[in-house]
Amino acid sequence: QVQLVESGGGLVQPGGSLRLSCAASGFTSSMYAMSWYRRAPGKERELVAAIDSIDSAGAMTNYADSVKGRFTISRDNAKNTGYLQMNSLKTEDTAVYYCNFRRSDRNYWGQGTQVTVSS
Repeated sequence: QVQLVESGGGLVQPGGSLRLSCAASGFTSSMYAMSWYRRAPGKERELVAAIDSIDSAGAMTNYADSVKGRFTISRDNAKNTGYLQMNSLKTEDTAVYYCNFRRSDRNYWGQGTQVTVSS
């Protein structure tokens, strides 16, 4: 069955770094577009970063303006795993982060991992 297991969240001081991982099983994740979303307390879910599937014309990436230059989305298709490298973290990056794989009418979500940026 389809399963997404997220890891890498935690508590970090402002200016620090974390790398989130999203291990997929039960489907070929490389054929799916992958995204990371986050939901901060009292706020709507926000798209953080996205990357195309392997069969797209170039693995294009997109980022929310608030994370450009600080976050990097990537994927290791051999490992069926997606990543979100987060550098120069700010207190406003505190949220639950979710990975998402989507193709056509198939849409899979991870369970979420808490990222807390605080001194």
